[in-house]
Amino acid sequence: MTVAGLLLAAGAGRRMGGPKALVELAGEPLVRRGIRLLTVGGCDPVVVVVGASAAEVLPLCDGARVVEAPGWESGMSASLRAGLLALDSDACVVALVDQPLVTPVVVERLRAAHADGARAAVATYGGRPRNPVLLDRSTWTGVAAAAVGDEGARGWLREHPELVVQVDCTDVGAPDDLDTPADLAALREATA
Repeated sequence: MTVAGLLLAAGAGRRMGGPKALVELAGEPLVRRGIRLLTVGGCDPVVVVVGASAAEVLPLCDGARVVEAPGWESGMSASLRAGLLALDSDACVVALVDQPLVTPVVVERLRAAHADGARAAVATYGGRPRNPVLLDRSTWTGVAAAAVGDEGARGWLREHPELVVQVDCTDVGAPDDLDTPADLAALREATA
């Protein structure tokens, strides 16, 4: 079974003051961290979905295929649909560029859940479902149809709880989003 990595990195990062894909943490742009997360976690190929500042993000995507999301301004749903359309694999792990504390072990656990038969697997932290998520190819049409605005797979996952396996990742990562410069400063201080 092939499991692709799908990194959603198209947003403008309005609250951050610029695209999060270009934000650096420990000297590394978040888009590169996301590609490494999926690659080390065992995903192949890795596809990065870009939108805002695509020309600046593209050179940072070594080792990944890049897809530009039409209508990326409308939110995460457009990025997710563009990414799913670009894939030819049995499943994919969907990760967000602004969650740098997710580790490759999280991705490995989601892939293991799929190997055990899960059609959808969601990383949980402290009992709460977050990202990344794994989606079997059989779910992609439904997920794409249910995605609206700035909501990706969440709506479909809530509508089909019988198909979703929750994978506890509390011990191997954190789902913290970097949404603002204050979030970034706090993370830099905590990891210094």
